[in-house]
Amino acid sequence: MTSAAATCSLVIPARNEEAYLPRLLETVQEARSRYVGAGKAVEVIVADNASTDSTAKVAAGYGCRVVRVEKRVIAAVRNGGAAIAEGEVLAFVDADTRIHPETFNAIDRALAGDRVIGGATGVTLERWSLGLAATYLFIMPMVVLTGMDTGVVFCRREDFGELGGYDERRLVAEDAAFLWRLKKLGRERGQKLARVTEAKAIVSTRKFDEHGDWHWFTQLIPRALPALLSASAERRLADKYWYGR
Repeated sequence: MTSAAATCSLVIPARNEEAYLPRLLETVQEARSRYVGAGKAVEVIVADNASTDSTAKVAAGYGCRVVRVEKRVIAAVRNGGAAIAEGEVLAFVDADTRIHPETFNAIDRALAGDRVIGGATGVTLERWSLGLAATYLFIMPMVVLTGMDTGVVFCRREDFGELGGYDERRLVAEDAAFLWRLKKLGRERGQKLARVTEAKAIVSTRKFDEHGDWHWFTQLIPRALPALLSASAERRLADKYWYGR
């Protein structure tokens, strides 16, 4: 999934994702086949975060470029993939996600002209329940109010460089912090973030499968508030939900 003249570079941070990565890459292949703009191409980069399974082998088997990143901070893994990217546009997606077939066309349309600095596709969930629906409804007002979404996040490579990439001091919420800085940069230029919700990604619910469908309200939010005030609390939160496994 590489190209010598890539228009868009898709960066996938991955640690021990041999089970989830193939289903993502199958959807990436379909989206690439629909990227019909003249001379447009996508390179796919898997940033392997010191995996101990076959993540790198799986990625190479799909023709991805693979870069190994040892630092166990998700922001550093995203930056490690971006560092070798050749595309004019950078896009980022988590390894347990599946992307929409029109993803790259939608990003292309959003960035045509100068009105949009970047944005995200938004997501839908791979399964639903009352707890999942309540969580989704809790989050959506903040998404609409800020214009900051999740899914496949994208921007121009030059703007990513101007911002210095993702903040590697952050253990969690580095994606939201990056979009906030991108939004601020765009506001200074008269640009905005775009939500290209016609190409929503399908996000895994494995954290809900592990911690329970109501865990946002019973566990995550109560832990998140102390994490804002204490580095040790942030470390405990990060280890429990992201780095401990």
